[in-house]
Amino acid sequence: MRWIIDHSSEQRLQDQVAASVVRGLHSGELVVGEQLPPAAELAAAISVDRNTVLAAYRQLRDAGVLEFRRGRGARVAATADAGDLVPVRQAVQAAIDLARRYGLDSSDVITLVKELS
Repeated sequence: MRWIIDHSSEQRLQDQVAASVVRGLHSGELVVGEQLPPAAELAAAISVDRNTVLAAYRQLRDAGVLEFRRGRGARVAATADAGDLVPVRQAVQAAIDLARRYGLDSSDVITLVKELS
């Protein structure tokens, strides 16, 4: 799996690690039951602190994406839903609604997103 971490980004490193896992689910690179790398191993590979990876894993556990098993590490939970983009869809819809109030259309919103990404 590809881990995309930008050390110069304003986004917290743990959020970037978590986002990589979610992207892996959506792309099919990760499947239910698949084991993630041990925190220390992943931390060394992506040049972050082990606690950063553990925080990301806990964040994903709390969201129902990962499950921890003592001695077996972190795995993609059976409850992980690769299609659950409801919060993202709601945020995008809110942005579109706001843009329309300012006289912008969807292509204007796309341009703004590209500028900010």
